[in-house]
Amino acid sequence: MHIIVCIKQVPNTTDVRIDPVTNTLIREGVESVINPFDAYAIEEAVRIKERFSGKVTVLTMGPPQAETALREALSLGCDEAILVSDRKFAGSDTWATSYTLSAAIKKIGAFDVIVCGKQASDGDTAQVGPGISAHLDIPQVTYVKKIVEISATAAKVERMTEEGYDIVETPLPCLFTVVKEINTPRLPSLKGMMRAKSAKPLKWTAEDIGAEPGSLGLDGSPTRVVKIFTPAPRKGGEMLEGDTTDVSKELVELLKDIAIH
Repeated sequence: MHIIVCIKQVPNTTDVRIDPVTNTLIREGVESVINPFDAYAIEEAVRIKERFSGKVTVLTMGPPQAETALREALSLGCDEAILVSDRKFAGSDTWATSYTLSAAIKKIGAFDVIVCGKQASDGDTAQVGPGISAHLDIPQVTYVKKIVEISATAAKVERMTEEGYDIVETPLPCLFTVVKEINTPRLPSLKGMMRAKSAKPLKWTAEDIGAEPGSLGLDGSPTRVVKIFTPAPRKGGEMLEGDTTDVSKELVELLKDIAIH
């Protein structure tokens, strides 16, 4: 069985800074890590491989330094690593990103399962995984919390919902996005770290994956970040004190005044 896991390198901080001119993240001088949800995707992909004696290919789109994330994934049990990197990808929104990754997956060839984290911590859109499945025209199951059964042709999974979970059956190939409840990621082994250190991830450009120029970067992005700003701090609230009946009447009058103005 061939499992492809898509990951993203993100800033290792909650103090995200935005370039006021380009409206993009400032990554210089900020430590980067594998997107936390992608760690669960890596672990689940490796577990599937261990059950079926297959292989895991880890894929990411990003700048050259994203190779460090790929090496970490290799140390955790992935078998092959591919970095898709090109200046033409700059400014990609979730649509252009999912298109680029799907083009790379088509170049990889036959696969059985694609696993993604449910969302990236720097964007929180949860759109790239579903976008990949749309570009590849394959089934998708999002927010997967457990793979109940999986074979060479089909899978049964538990999909997390606000009320509990759904049991979903899907044919393969398919794409899963996973939540943190699905597993506990392992630590890299010494053997894995040594192998990752000497590994040579493949590096593909836009030309290598046969991508259409008009579908990449800003040109291929139907959405734009027009403006980013920090909301003004909220003003202090007003405390109403006294008899419950009197406070209730005062509150009603205040709400009426707000509604009028």
